[in-house]
Amino acid sequence: MGNWVVNHWFSAVVLVVWLGLNVFLFVYAFLTFEKSDKYYYTREITGSSLAWARASARCLNFNSSLILLPVCRNLLSFLRGSCSCCRRTFRKQLDHNFTFHKLVAYMIYLHTVIHVAAHLFNFERYSRTFKADDNSLAFTLSNLYPHRKGSPWLNPFPSADMTVERLTFTSIAGLTGVIITLALILMVTSATEFIRRCYFEVFWYTHHLFVIYFIGLVIHGLGGIVRGQTEDSMEEHLPSKCAQDYEKWGEPSHCTRPRFEGLPAESWKWVLAPVILYIFERLIRFYRSQQKVVITKAILHPCKVLELQMNKCGFRMEVGQYIFVNCPSVSPFEWHPFTLTSAPEEPFFSIHIRAAGDWTESLIRACEQQNSPMPRLEVDGPFGTASEDVFQYEVAMLVGAGIGVTPFASILKSIWYKFRHADHTLKTKTAGHAALHFDKSTDIVTGLKQKTSFGRPKWDNEFSAVAAFHPRSVVGVFLCGPQSLAKSLRKYCNHYSSLDPRKVQFYFNKENF
Repeated sequence: MGNWVVNHWFSAVVLVVWLGLNVFLFVYAFLTFEKSDKYYYTREITGSSLAWARASARCLNFNSSLILLPVCRNLLSFLRGSCSCCRRTFRKQLDHNFTFHKLVAYMIYLHTVIHVAAHLFNFERYSRTFKADDNSLAFTLSNLYPHRKGSPWLNPFPSADMTVERLTFTSIAGLTGVIITLALILMVTSATEFIRRCYFEVFWYTHHLFVIYFIGLVIHGLGGIVRGQTEDSMEEHLPSKCAQDYEKWGEPSHCTRPRFEGLPAESWKWVLAPVILYIFERLIRFYRSQQKVVITKAILHPCKVLELQMNKCGFRMEVGQYIFVNCPSVSPFEWHPFTLTSAPEEPFFSIHIRAAGDWTESLIRACEQQNSPMPRLEVDGPFGTASEDVFQYEVAMLVGAGIGVTPFASILKSIWYKFRHADHTLKTKTAGHAALHFDKSTDIVTGLKQKTSFGRPKWDNEFSAVAAFHPRSVVGVFLCGPQSLAKSLRKYCNHYSSLDPRKVQFYFNKENF
């Protein structure tokens, strides 16, 4: 447990604060609608499902205000750069942006289920009041005023002829609720690991339904279906005193009739600032994507890996960063992330693209065509990642699997340039050998085309050796690879870290796109 705290204590604090705010908002809203006299008569018809619907709506608004922030790439890059002097514990939280994005999405989905279920109960109870005994309070409340615009009615069902299905698809709240729910279901299901890996285009296009989600969310509350007693009516008619004599409302020397109004729409207040920030983010992306990109060199490596070397006016990068690439001739709307494999010291920036789907295969084919110009590319970025902090650690362990070695090509090249600039001896040649031969089709040890395979590392030996050689160091472990490997490395980082700051500590960092 102690070793786990070294790597995850700040993440745990952030998670607890977020969950605590959700619990607080839910409980506060639930008690407000369950106990307030303003909604006394509304509860007479709906029961506790009113409080469940409104409490979940409050949490939906809160999490909807957060969902866009973790995917504002320019904002995160700015925070990473401005926090370069901050403790690494804080900067590491920026690497968990997609994890937090997923957690917020699941919370939205959970409260959507609660909200929809509660309103189904509400609609059923609103409809059922017309079939109740004529002397009941619920029946009296439902027929207190004619159902027309501006009338202080309480029950959104105008008569017994209105069905739940009809009101759902003819009211603003009902129709937008259906649209929001369908959009959310499609976004969540298409974001599963299998769909993202095998059918990225499906995920990419479907996830842009978030535009429909936010438009529907803002409009959803405009219908004012959930209603409470007006403030001026509360001064003349207190439910605690007048509810028992409802049959005599309006008669001389008795309580006046209560009047009701719809609750004002409040979702826009929660999401306005994040939406404006996200629009500004997209405008920056659009502006940068329109800047001209010149492909200076294209190299086709073995195993269908394409290297593109490019230039772009004003482009500045750090090691380990990534860019988004769009090829309009392949797909005008799809943007795909690629780690930069060049070093900041080089006069160009480069990426390596492996054939791993329809989009990448089409791009490689377009670049392979003889006697035809290179396809036009649009580039957005660069954006920061965990590997950007590699030089902030006293000792670094770089672990790459498959095409996941690309972030470390940039790091190794940069190390080589730094060593060459410092005019070091034997270490310069070693680093240079690894960097210069990184993309050779032959093995750097044997010179053969078949690469030497040394098998899977024995991580116990690796970590214990690093801990023994650097007993008082802070070690950064950087991975670009599959989740199964991440799970193993995270376990070893926790196991070999010490709570004693005078001893070795391993910090795990994983690339996320």
